[in-house]
Amino acid sequence: MIKKLNKLVAGLIIGIFSILVGCVVWQVISRYVLGTPSIATDEIARFLFMWVGLIGAAYATGLKQHLAIDLLLMKQKGKQKIGLQLFILAVMLIFAVFVLIYSGMQLVIDTYLSGQVSPSLGISMGWVYLCLPLSGGIMLVYLVAEITHNLQQLTNFEGI
Repeated sequence: MIKKLNKLVAGLIIGIFSILVGCVVWQVISRYVLGTPSIATDEIARFLFMWVGLIGAAYATGLKQHLAIDLLLMKQKGKQKIGLQLFILAVMLIFAVFVLIYSGMQLVIDTYLSGQVSPSLGISMGWVYLCLPLSGGIMLVYLVAEITHNLQQLTNFEGI
């Protein structure tokens, strides 16, 4: 399941990033070659940058490539190391659930209900902010899988 999710998320990031690059290139061409900057592509690029950043962070979490200071973790061995990994994963899970999913969904609902729309595209800002709970949900799947793996390691551990 994780391999399929990895492919799906990687494809989503590649697609978003490709559109983002296209928007930025068109923005440069329209500004410096045509002399009339495109306002819509500037806004699309800003929104897509948010999406690629947050979905990319979730993907990095799944690949275990996220930013980490693992000095303490490297000094641990055996069950203590697995226990510390579980603690770190639990903190990340709490962040994903409460900050990204819960608060992100509240932001999506509030902006949708308030009728806030983007200035040049005229789309609901709720759609833009949907990247928060979506990235939190992706992180949650990855974190639950990693916690399950670590718990299995802990129960099967025979070393010191």
